[in-house]
Amino acid sequence: MLPHLDRKLIRDLRRLKGQAAAVSLVMACGLAMLIMARSLISSLDGTRAEYYQTNHFAEIFASLRRAPNHLQEQLRAIPGVATVQTDLSSPVTLDLPGLGEPAGGMVRSLPDFGEPELNRLFLRRGRWLSPGARGEVLVGEAFALANQLNPGDSLTMLLHGRRQQFRIAGIVLSPEYIFESRPGAALPDNRTYGIFWMPYKEAATAFDLYGAFNHVAITLAPGANEQPVLKELDRLLLPYGGFGAFARKDHPSHIRVSDEIRVLSILSIGFPTVFLSVAAFMTNAVLTRLLSLQREQIAILKAFGFTNRQIVVHYLKFAFVMVVAGLVLGLCGGLFLGLKLVKMYELFFRFPDLQFTFDRPAVIVALGVGLAAVTVGVFGAVRRAAKLPPAEAMRPEPPASFRPAFVERAGFAHLFTHSFRIAIRNLERRPVQALFTVIGLSLATALLILPNTFKAGIASVLDFQWDVVQRQDINVGLIEPSSARTANEIAQLPGVISLEPARNAAVRIHFNGRNRQIGLRSLIPGGIHSRAVDKEGREIMPPPDGIILSAKLADVLGAKVGDQVTVESLEGKRRTVTVTLAGLAEDFTGIAAYMDLHTINRFLGEGDVITGASITLDLAKRAEFLEALKGIPRISYAVIKESLRKSFRDTTAQSMGLLQTIYLTFAVIVSFGVIYNNARISLAERSRELATLRVVGMTQREVGAVLVIELTILALIAVPAGLVLGTGFSTVIIHAVNTETVRLPLVFTPYTYSYAVIVVVIASTISALFVLRQLNKLDLIAALKAPE
Repeated sequence: MLPHLDRKLIRDLRRLKGQAAAVSLVMACGLAMLIMARSLISSLDGTRAEYYQTNHFAEIFASLRRAPNHLQEQLRAIPGVATVQTDLSSPVTLDLPGLGEPAGGMVRSLPDFGEPELNRLFLRRGRWLSPGARGEVLVGEAFALANQLNPGDSLTMLLHGRRQQFRIAGIVLSPEYIFESRPGAALPDNRTYGIFWMPYKEAATAFDLYGAFNHVAITLAPGANEQPVLKELDRLLLPYGGFGAFARKDHPSHIRVSDEIRVLSILSIGFPTVFLSVAAFMTNAVLTRLLSLQREQIAILKAFGFTNRQIVVHYLKFAFVMVVAGLVLGLCGGLFLGLKLVKMYELFFRFPDLQFTFDRPAVIVALGVGLAAVTVGVFGAVRRAAKLPPAEAMRPEPPASFRPAFVERAGFAHLFTHSFRIAIRNLERRPVQALFTVIGLSLATALLILPNTFKAGIASVLDFQWDVVQRQDINVGLIEPSSARTANEIAQLPGVISLEPARNAAVRIHFNGRNRQIGLRSLIPGGIHSRAVDKEGREIMPPPDGIILSAKLADVLGAKVGDQVTVESLEGKRRTVTVTLAGLAEDFTGIAAYMDLHTINRFLGEGDVITGASITLDLAKRAEFLEALKGIPRISYAVIKESLRKSFRDTTAQSMGLLQTIYLTFAVIVSFGVIYNNARISLAERSRELATLRVVGMTQREVGAVLVIELTILALIAVPAGLVLGTGFSTVIIHAVNTETVRLPLVFTPYTYSYAVIVVVIASTISALFVLRQLNKLDLIAALKAPE
């Protein structure tokens, strides 16, 4: 048999089931996001760590032009080095049937016999390369899926100017290419870029690199410091055209997964904090109202010998029941949403087996956070109620201090109805309760701002990045730097309206002890294709002797306009120059630096050289142009702007869009829950007063107007405050989740604010209609019975 207080608890929960359900639902939203985000972090981080360990992912990487194989002994002698693996890595052009534009990729070599020590592949389908066989390749899964390639299919590759046919032996994954994209590109284009593996002997023969290597992977001995190893590795590879060594933390694929984990970490704190704050306010309102109505019951309990501690625990149990209900709902919601997001991550993160990993400690954290939130919200009120002496608790709660409302003291009373004046008096006499209601409504309104800010930011990137900054239709890249005369050859192809040559180079930017290894891109003064644009949308003209940095890169380095930054070339003559930071470019995919085309060539000391071109096309002749482009052997790839835009939609925009939908749904639920809860509490607290008004002659409509007017006034105060609070909250979250690979601009549109206002209005209207319906059922005799 249940103890007496527990039976009373069940009766209270039944009577207040509407308010308790609203609190539990709001809490469930916050806990679901906490459990979902923490489980996704566990899934990505755990799967990546296991993949790295199982497939021996290296810790240091370096590329170079060409070094003899005997240099490996010197590399192994570097203090702190455990394992050294050298191989070949060279760009390749492909001609795929059914694909209009030239496709490109990277050919990597594998040992002729046996498997590599580091960066081992995972066979998804097909078979491994046959020892000693020729004309076989392994293909990365992302490229194979995008082009519907299967084991046994043929591939035509242009290797060092020679056209060769290969047969696909198997479809594989590599820990180096969890996120598979073109070097220097923040977004993947798996239709036109892939990774391929072939035996060392065949690759070396094709690229004229037999007895040599141009790529190094290294693991460190336990306890070794990577910085001295990187420094010594750079020194040894410098005579052989080294492009600069880097650690695993700077590997492009590793960075992309780490950025996703970082975003989830921030969202796992930000959203649940606000949701649980709302739940704490709601719990406080429900318990305060319950304690107010049960003063005499508390007195009777104390008279029968129940201690203050027992009474406090009893009412805390009421709050804890709502937490447990919210946790159960949040657990189910978090698991469901986590499974959906894991399926989405499989579209662009290539793991052998990305399984949803339920983070069990997250449930304990969620329970602890939920209990802490409601305890903070209600403990003070419960403790005060329990301390009341029985004789005082038996008396009704003293009425509020009655005096004319402000509008009456100011002489405006005749301008308003009786219902309006009664509503104003009630708000003035209960300022703390009104303040808590306003805070709860403000937080609910604020939650509606962020999801649509994400949506507006995604739309802005799609327009800004590929219509304002990059106004060309196609970018083409060359296999290796070539004379500027190549641009004239491309310009003669059918359909070309305008062409601007481009020069990209690998550099390391240094400032104040910090550095980043990035791509330096050329700009042409007065050019009509690629531009550098500041945050105000103004074009930044490339100075003859200065440099323009991405705003994000400048932030990472701690540099500002006017500072002197050092640019170290990682190719050619490896020159170093100090230049003035002339401007900050606003861009949202990756980080980069920009210089005038002639300034770059002068800095590199290689003459009038280009690495590609940007082109505006007569789109009616696009197919003809692309077909003709395939006939130029020096062309490595062609990137169509619309393909990049689609790639952004299919990867970053899709993941952010799904998160935006989830958070928006939860925010709407919270808004309805908060407003409904406040309306129900207002009705329950004032049932005796409202019944009295009915008895003294006010109509049902006039009495209902009192509640509706109160709700309207509170909403009119809370909504503007919520819009301001939501703007600040969105600003903090958007800035926090922006990474070096992908960023969102902070965009607030009329739709963002109007959506929040409309949701609050609809929620208020529905809640008001429900309360009016309950008011019509009010038992006047029961409500008017005095508690004493």
